This record gives sequence, C-alpha cells and structure tokens, in this order.
Amino acid sequence: MDTPLSIDVADAIRDSFARQGLMKTMGARIDDLQAGRMILSMPITPDVSQQHGFAHAGASFALGDSAAGYAALSMMPPGSEVLTVEMKINLIAPAAGQRLIAEGEVIRSGRRLSVVRATVLAEDATGDRKPTAILQAR
Repeated sequence: MDTPLSIDVADAIRDSFARQGLMKTMGARIDDLQAGRMILSMPITPDVSQQHGFAHAGASFALGDSAAGYAALSMMPPGSEVLTVEMKINLIAPAAGQRLIAEGEVIRSGRRLSVVRATVLAEDATGDRKPTAILQAR
C-alpha cells in the first residue's frame, strides 16, 4: 500500500531533486513519491547511450542511486540529508528502449544507515518494461 508523505517532506524532496545537475542533464523526472518509495524516469537518448545504442550503465546507476536515495530520505526526519555510503549494481539485460524507469524502495530504515534497493527498467515504444539493473545500497 502506498503511504503518502506530508506536503512539507514531499516539497523538500522535490526541491532537492531539482538541484541535481546530473538528473537535469539526463532529463530525469519524478514520477511517484511515497514514504519509502521513489520512482524516477528519463528518456533514453543518444546523449546517454553507449556504443551499441543502449542506455549507458552509468545512466542506470545514477538514476537508480537517486531513486534509492530519495526513497531513504522520505523516511528520515525533516531537515535530514542522505549520502550513499556503498552501492552495488547488477546489470541483468541491455537497457534498450525509449525510457529508463528506476523504482527505489527502502528495505530497512535506520537512524544512521538505511538499506535501499532500486530496480531499473527499460520501457519500449509499446509501454512494455524489462528489468535491466538491480541496485542495493546503504
């Protein structure tokens, strides 16, 4: 079940996201924000592709990192900040399609460290989605 955030927390997260230069450069946007969950998306363009035309793994990593980080921030007290301490990525399929979607979720929210996960999916022109990467971080 989706848990809504207070307007103040949601506004603070949206403001923080808007200040991220890399997310802006990649054309990333917030699609959904709930307590413990964040969904981001971005278009797959030639600017974020690798030599075979797929989205570069770095784009998947950056989008997944932000989705997971903001999911963690949504569970913290107002005025808190989040920095990734450690993150692992498994690339499970080429990121082919028109859009990347990163679904970040909190696995465990702690006082100083949280464990989060993000799944990155590639969406094609028909709207079909295929998982392309799984990230876990704290």
